Amino acid sequence: MSAQAGAHLRVPVSASDHAQGSADAPVTLVEYGDYECPYCGQAARVVKAVQRTLADAGVPLRFVFRNFPLSEIHPHARHAAVAVESVAARADERAFWAMHDALYAHQRALDDEHLAQYAAAAGADAAAVARDVAADAAGERVDADFAGGVRSGVNGTPTFFVNGARYDGDWTDVDAFAAALARAAGR
Repeated sequence: MSAQAGAHLRVPVSASDHAQGSADAPVTLVEYGDYECPYCGQAARVVKAVQRTLADAGVPLRFVFRNFPLSEIHPHARHAAVAVESVAARADERAFWAMHDALYAHQRALDDEHLAQYAAAAGADAAAVARDVAADAAGERVDADFAGGVRSGVNGTPTFFVNGARYDGDWTDVDAFAAALARAAGR
């Protein structure tokens, strides 16, 4: 695994994070991502494949997603992050992940009208989520994720941390990424 010296996760993973997998898994993968970033869209597909690969190999993995909207280059990224956080607050964690997946599946359609449609499909009240987006209701959560990323040395998306250390290896190759994560799990 390739990691930069000193590049560590400065905000520990906690129960308030959006996570898939057990908290006691031997390896935790944290992603700082932007819903409008095409590389993050690619990473979403890779992470799903890695999760399946590791599950098939019996390697428990906890995956955590944190918001890092690069609003200056991705004009819909912040609203998308606020919308997904609104869905999580108004529905549940399962709805968060459904919304997360929908945003990456439809990266070219992240205007507010589409965000409301995806929220409804994820099981949340579309009108309430639309009001939250307009009011930046989850803005503090998004800002806290972003600030934590900056403190951890995140300067682009996606950025991954494996068991707290920044991962600068090849995340685009499912087999290589899964092998690095399995090594981090002691397998």
